[in-house]
Formats: sequence, structure tokens, C-alpha cells
Amino acid sequence: MSTLASLDSAALTALQAELTRELQLQQGNRLALDLTRGKPAADQLDLSAGLDDAIAGEYFAADGTDARNYGALTGLPEAKALGAELMGVDPDDVICWGNSSLTLMHICVELALHEGLWGDKRRWSRSRPPKLLAPVPGYDRHFTLTESLGIEMLPVPMTDTGPDMNAVMRLAAEDDAVKGIWCVPKYSNPTGCIYSAACVAQMAELPKRAAADDFVVLWDNAYAVHDFSFPSTPLTPILPAARKLGTHDHIAIFASTSKITYPSAGLGFVASGPNALNALTTRLSNASIGPDKVNQLRHARFLGGRLEQHMAAHAKLVKPKFDLVEESLREELGPLDIATWTTPAGGYFVSLDTRPGLAKRVGELAASAGLKITAPGATFPYGDDPEDRNLRIAPTFADVDDVKAAMGVLTLCVKLASVEAQLQSDSK
Repeated sequence: MSTLASLDSAALTALQAELTRELQLQQGNRLALDLTRGKPAADQLDLSAGLDDAIAGEYFAADGTDARNYGALTGLPEAKALGAELMGVDPDDVICWGNSSLTLMHICVELALHEGLWGDKRRWSRSRPPKLLAPVPGYDRHFTLTESLGIEMLPVPMTDTGPDMNAVMRLAAEDDAVKGIWCVPKYSNPTGCIYSAACVAQMAELPKRAAADDFVVLWDNAYAVHDFSFPSTPLTPILPAARKLGTHDHIAIFASTSKITYPSAGLGFVASGPNALNALTTRLSNASIGPDKVNQLRHARFLGGRLEQHMAAHAKLVKPKFDLVEESLREELGPLDIATWTTPAGGYFVSLDTRPGLAKRVGELAASAGLKITAPGATFPYGDDPEDRNLRIAPTFADVDDVKAAMGVLTLCVKLASVEAQLQSDSK
């Protein structure tokens, strides 16, 4: 197949007619396909059926705590040890709370905004309206959370090894209203990149380099163990490096078991330095006498000593779907040279870039054929992709046959949108 740019007007017109006929056939099939959210499929959830048997009537934790009762505000020791394993920190650095790391992120950011994380007068609301750096394409829930608190976002571009650290360092150093940065350091949402050791080292140093003395690195390690092959691909731990630099109270690390066991009934974790942990503990104590420790205990018993085995079982179910995505993109779009995409070694997403100006059109065409995709623009703050080109593919929730059908529709729509744009450009 020739590249799209090499086709003359007659060939493009013929190809447009062929692709339009194909789309009309798909529209007639009345499909209902969905690639919008990175959710585990039912067979992945079935891997955690053993959670129900993990307690077996024994409710006492390793330190003697009765998990059924009040107390243990920061979590059971074995639950904190599980969080430490996920985040590459010491158990003493960890708070285990609730089932959602996103809830802990909201608490942390809101606390930094209004009361501070350091036991002194520093808080973001005391200075000019705060701003957070937002690597793009990035995670839409980070953007929604930030916007809900009235905090401005400044986009910075992602690279294959993490955010563009030259841009990050410059923006943080020149403006004391820049108070932090969002990060998904392993299998980043949606590109799937892993931050390099050099990037992690610069992030640990960033609070020292920033103009704001209350700068926070928000380190959402959501996919810490979601590898497709084992031994797993390592991520350089940030907290040990930050501790050496004295910035550990300015690093907030988040993780959860949401896509390890049950998203609606998992564990949330946050890790940081002692001052930040004290501030977070005080905030939590004002709202509760203690977390759900029964759930903590069953998770610690179910996953203890077998986390990699459990994640390997996930990978066996998930990787074939990502292989299908890669095969479809490579075979259908590669020869035409009309798109680029990522090939992650883990996580939950693939990032697809069309030619500029086509993502929304692809979304419209896909919807007409019964395929739901994440709204174009969602991977940028305020839903505004300035080049209108990024699309996030989330293949985990659909079964293999549906992923194959969905990718057939998606690649067809990318091809048709690209041909339309090429014809329009050639006519000018």
C-alpha cells in the first residue's frame, strides 16, 4: 500500500469512496463497541475471588489489632507493607486509607491548598492563584480534580522518558505560583511510557529548584505492577532520592489495588515525608476513627508473597488485547503513514496520534458506526487538545473479539478522516 501523501487526486477519491462504503456497512451492523475507559474485564475480576476466603474468621492483624473495631488510623502493618511494595518505599512512609487513590489525591491537593502539608504557615491559597503543571497527553481525572478546586493547569509535553524536564524546570523556577506537577511515572496514562532514572532524579530535585517553597510532586504510580512480562520493568524509586535531597515532604506518592483486585473494593495508599504524613493523618482523623481494616487484612493476606504471580495472571488476560491493538494499527495505518502510536509494555492504554486536526472527526465517524472512544481532547486540560490529534485507546474491558471489531472500525475512521483531509488540502 502506498503512503497517503503519495496518492494523486483520482486515487484519493477512489479510496474515499471505498472507505465510505465500508463505513456504511459498519453503520448497518448496529454495533455497540466501547474503548472508552480503562476498566478490568470480568475475567480479571475473577482472579481475585479468593479475597472472600482470605479472612476465614480470623480478624486479628499481625500486631494484634482487631480489624473489626475502631483504630489503626493509618492502616494495618501488613496493609502498609503491601503499599510499600507497590510504591517502592518503607512501610513507615505509608498511609493505607479507603479504596481510592484518587480520593487521597483530592485530600492531599485540597490540604496543600487550604491548610498546608508542612505544619507551618505555607499553603497555596496564601499566595497568587496557584497553578499545577500537567504533562500532556495525560490523565483526565487529574485534570478534573484540579479544575474542581479552581487551580489553573499549565500543559507540558510528554516525551518517551517522561515530561519535558527542560520545560518543567523552567516553568517551576520562573513562577512561584506554580505549586506542583502531576505525574504517572510508570506506564503513564495514556502514552504508556516509564520515567527514566534521570527524569526521576530531576523530579526529586524539583522542589529545590522551584520558585515556590511549597511545591509538591504528585506521583500517581497507578500502574506500578501492571507489567505484561516478568521480571517486571523497574521504575527508579523517587522517595529515597528525595530523602537525600531533603525534599521528601514535597513528594506525595499514590497507589491503589483498584486494577489489581476490585476497583470498587480495593485499597488506597499515599506515601510521603513525616510532616506531610502528619498533616494527612490529622485531616483523616477529623473525618473518621479508622479505615476499613477488614478489607485491608483480606488484601494483605490474599496478595502477600504472591503479588507478581497475581499480576502475571492479569497480564495473560490483558496482553493479547494490546497485541491486537498493535497489530491493527501497524497493518491498517502504518503503510499509509497517517498516524503514530505507542506500544506500551504494561498499563491500560495506548496513545494514538492522528494527523493534526482530525481527532474530533475520527470520534464523530466512530460514533456513527457504534464505537465509543474516549472523547478527543480528554487527555489535555480543559478538554482542549490544541492540535486535535490525540486519541486514547483502552482495550481491557472489551473481550478479544470486540477489541478486534472495534479496532477495525477505529482504523477505518482514521483512514477516512485522513483521506478527507488530504483531498481538502489538495484542492486548495
